[in-house]
Amino acid sequence: MTIGNLPSHRHLLLRTRFQLIGGLSFAIMVPALIRMSVHPHVIFSSNLQVTITAAVFAHVMGFFVYRRIGNFPGVAAAGYILPTFALSYGLVFITIFFFRLEYSRFQAAGSFMLSTLWYFGLSVASQRLDPYRLAVIPGGKVDQLEKIGGVIWHNLSAPQFPSERVNGVVADLRANLSDGWERFIADSALSGIPVYHVKQISESLTGRVEIESLSENTLGSLNPNQAYIKIKQAVDWFGALLVLVAFAPLWALVAVAIRLDSPGPALFRQERMGYRGEIITVFKFRSMQCNVGDEAADEKERAITRSEDGRITRIGRFLRRARIDELPQAINVLRGEMSWIGPRPEAVVLSRWYEAELPFYRYRHIVRPGITGWAQVNQGHVVEVDDVLEKLHYDFYYIKNFSPWLDVVIFLRTIRTVLSGFGAR
Repeated sequence: MTIGNLPSHRHLLLRTRFQLIGGLSFAIMVPALIRMSVHPHVIFSSNLQVTITAAVFAHVMGFFVYRRIGNFPGVAAAGYILPTFALSYGLVFITIFFFRLEYSRFQAAGSFMLSTLWYFGLSVASQRLDPYRLAVIPGGKVDQLEKIGGVIWHNLSAPQFPSERVNGVVADLRANLSDGWERFIADSALSGIPVYHVKQISESLTGRVEIESLSENTLGSLNPNQAYIKIKQAVDWFGALLVLVAFAPLWALVAVAIRLDSPGPALFRQERMGYRGEIITVFKFRSMQCNVGDEAADEKERAITRSEDGRITRIGRFLRRARIDELPQAINVLRGEMSWIGPRPEAVVLSRWYEAELPFYRYRHIVRPGITGWAQVNQGHVVEVDDVLEKLHYDFYYIKNFSPWLDVVIFLRTIRTVLSGFGAR
């Protein structure tokens, strides 16, 4: 059976050592050699040596961050290489600038550009030479897998592998499989071939944890990392303080623009369901006209923002699209009521409506609500119960995979979301 054997050129491309050493050689040495061709003795200058050392550190950090977050759904795409390396190089060279060390701008810029170029080309080549393939054992709930893109599915008709190489085997391990299929699964595992349960692979590829009820096992798997909760809260607090201080002039300009555009206060306050089910007052820049249509609508309808909502002001539409209206929630983060990243807090009236329709909805409050989150970057703004159930699947995926790596993914996707205006209302 053809499982793990790859042609040599494919095997080389997938090796971590080749990717990293090749990337370092290409991104660090090429700019240095170009400079040395003009000034041969520049290699002995302290600014070039400092820059090369910093670039190596930034490159290695960017590589491992990219590899690590690539375990999450959809982030192995080439589009995430640029922001990842921009983040790693930016952090390193901001540190150099802070300590006022001399460095070579040509070497720094060249290393950054060649790093992104190397991994972009490597990603495209790897996807073409070695697309992800999974063999599917019939039975149970495996039929739903064909709807998931990005994978070549091989539906097996007999307990033997297809002629093409596959990366693993997928089966519904809770289904009543024949003795032949069970032996096939055992042989696959003994041969070193990954065997996935259908639910496990579905969650990994879609970024959703689909549930029908909360069992004891579900509660255990959805228990977030308590140590990371404490670390994240400290990082959130310092980030909120920095935003409140650094963006104070912007806040003043936005507040003036809101007051000139329509009558009413610049800040909007709303009670929402927060951490562990406690009610909090969330702050936002006001993006709607005050008291428009409130007489004719009940409390639940007033809390819902629909597409092309007539209450949204001219400046408010821009604020919503750019997500600037969310910035005052840094106050909530500073007060320990919210996080920068987590499930979005809903208005109290909407939260109670969803809890009545979805008995396990309350479990999303086990982590602090966030200004942005996994559901927001994947699904956008929703209000109807059926859509909220899908949103809940994303929230539970975030809770189950609660980690700094997933937060980095959400941060990068949030940047793309803000630039594209995805999900804004």
